[in-house]
Amino acid sequence: MPAEFFIKVAVPSPLRRSFDYRPPKSGDKAHLKPGVRVQVPFGNRRLIGVVIGTSKSSDFPDGKIKAIDKILDTEPLLDQPLMQLYQWAADYYQYPIGQALQTSLPVQIRTGKAAQENQILSWQLSTAGIKSDVDSFKKAKRQQQVISLLKETTTLTSAEINAQLGFAANACLKTLLEKGLVETTVSTGQQNTRTSEDLYGEDLPLKLNSQQQKVVENIRLTFDSYNTTLLDGVTGSGKTEIYLHLIADVLKSGKQALVLVPEISLTPQTIRRFENRFNKNVVAFHSGLTDNQRLSAWLQAREGKADIIIGTRSAIFTPLARPGLIIVDEEHDASYKQQDGFRYSGRDLAIYRASQLNIPVILGTATPSFESLNNALSGRYHYHSLTERAGDACQPDFRLLDLKGEQVIEGISTSLITMIRSHLEQNKQVLIFLNRRGFSPILLCRDCGWIATCPRCDSSYTLHRNPPRLSCHHCEGQKPVPGTCQECSSTDIAPMGQGTEKTEQILGDHFPDFPVYRLDRDSTRKKDALHGILEKLDSGKPCILVGTQMLSKGHHFPAVTLVAVLDADGGLFSADFRGAEHMGQLLTQVAGRAGRGENRGEVVIQTYNSTHPTLQALITEGYGPFARNLLVERKAGNLPPFTYMALIRAEAPDRIRPETFLASLKETLTASNPQLDVLGPMPSAMEKRGGLFRFQLILEATKRSRLKVGLSTLLPVMENHPDGKKVRWSVDVDPIDFT
Repeated sequence: MPAEFFIKVAVPSPLRRSFDYRPPKSGDKAHLKPGVRVQVPFGNRRLIGVVIGTSKSSDFPDGKIKAIDKILDTEPLLDQPLMQLYQWAADYYQYPIGQALQTSLPVQIRTGKAAQENQILSWQLSTAGIKSDVDSFKKAKRQQQVISLLKETTTLTSAEINAQLGFAANACLKTLLEKGLVETTVSTGQQNTRTSEDLYGEDLPLKLNSQQQKVVENIRLTFDSYNTTLLDGVTGSGKTEIYLHLIADVLKSGKQALVLVPEISLTPQTIRRFENRFNKNVVAFHSGLTDNQRLSAWLQAREGKADIIIGTRSAIFTPLARPGLIIVDEEHDASYKQQDGFRYSGRDLAIYRASQLNIPVILGTATPSFESLNNALSGRYHYHSLTERAGDACQPDFRLLDLKGEQVIEGISTSLITMIRSHLEQNKQVLIFLNRRGFSPILLCRDCGWIATCPRCDSSYTLHRNPPRLSCHHCEGQKPVPGTCQECSSTDIAPMGQGTEKTEQILGDHFPDFPVYRLDRDSTRKKDALHGILEKLDSGKPCILVGTQMLSKGHHFPAVTLVAVLDADGGLFSADFRGAEHMGQLLTQVAGRAGRGENRGEVVIQTYNSTHPTLQALITEGYGPFARNLLVERKAGNLPPFTYMALIRAEAPDRIRPETFLASLKETLTASNPQLDVLGPMPSAMEKRGGLFRFQLILEATKRSRLKVGLSTLLPVMENHPDGKKVRWSVDVDPIDFT
């Protein structure tokens, strides 16, 4: 480095730039490489930043450039490819690089602590404890419970023992330690327990059918360099088995595989399947982990101790010592797009990262996003299709149940009740889909028409019965259920419409001899609640499962032979141009839960619009032709994926300020970037939410480069605008949600 140089540091600041610092007065300046953490003065605070480069000169006045306080790492903690990924993502999604790093790094890393796994104290039985007789502790019941638990589970932390026994066992453990019956061990977060040289564990590879085998062989031919493959396979076609075969090749070559899944709920079952297949270290990486677990997974991946990393969208920022393959399962899922803060797409970053690492990436789904499908049809991606279900399973039969002329009681037709009874009496399971949680979406006064509405949102409260409350699903505000009308004091107030809670109750009344389970965000809040419900389904005993779109997230229910969709009409009349695409994906994915075992499945869709051409195309032709037809319409309408969009949102406690703020930005854009189409400012679909009035501008361009130039011109204007600090604004590149 030259004698006089400046260090460019990314700090967690809302300003979209790095900051220049002088080297510290003490410490080895040779350590100041991109990816090294430093402690720096920032205003009157001390912050942890990351070095992103050096410069011989600075645009800041010489007297205002401060020196770095401390160098925290002797070697870059973030390697060059990972730093490049962060910088590219921050630039593309128009987000401050310092905050991008702050939101995705483990807590200990971003707060400046040593990059090493924290030691965890665990308890296990000593030799004397193993030989001890549980019955000899009859007079010390709690000690007896601790001994019994450790005999069953071998090694547990204090927190795990307390949670499983339901009481604080610290005193018991101390007593047992003094007696020599237990001993402590020190471990770290997620452990590498796989020491066998054998590649496979207890589950050996399954025999592939001809379609699967052909896909595996063709993908193997492209494994020597970067390429993107869209694996378009109908639900139940065995895409995961293809992943496992290809990952085996990666592991044999000594490399790592990164697997992205859309939801935390899918991570445990995916990990179990991968651990049962391979004698390799599999680690999880998602927001449901403790800080120690997250750090442990991050470090094991970075150091090459983890062979397979499975996680949700943020796992794309996991460091990899030996990268070999990236897989994005259910690539169409909206969960891959962050909807606040750093609004990145985990799927799109997976493609970019594979490109920079020169490794293959596989996008798997039964319902490709239109962006991925268009890239495949245009030849930018390799494309492989699976049209048959794996094993002996067949595609389910579809039926549109026209509700016109049907007797409908509480949203369920009598014909559907008859079908449900028929499947249950054959000892099969039934899945009921309704994408609306709670008991009822409206609480209404039948005398004056008053509706319980959220004062902070343009939305009605949803009535919940367990526990009783009114809840706003937009701002999460809650209030007790009133006994009288808030307008006329009438006691004749009643719920209108139905959600999953009410449907669960109705079906329980209709079928008292069969258990009814509910799977939605409310029923799975408690730890292990989801696992408990899935275990009951896995038993194969006849039952009814009622749920929201959580049901569509790749779950395997082999005993389900009937899937019923109670309300399919909402997606047919959406104001969002993606409405039909999302409806097609959701219905196809939910329908795919039927008939995945040896018995043929049946899918019934209740609708008042059975002749609607969009619905008819989806049911009669399937998702592939349905999607291709809609792509033709998108192209004719100059809509994504044939154009590129950005959404600028602004919100404030009064409705005038965000609208005028965006109007002035539009003037700037149209004057300096005539190649952009600018729509708005317009109110958001829900104008008032969380007490704030929301407006938006839509920017559209035929080329990504034009959109980026326009945003780059606009961002400094927004940061320095007189109203820029009086409204809360954000930029969303490639938005998928306009509400």
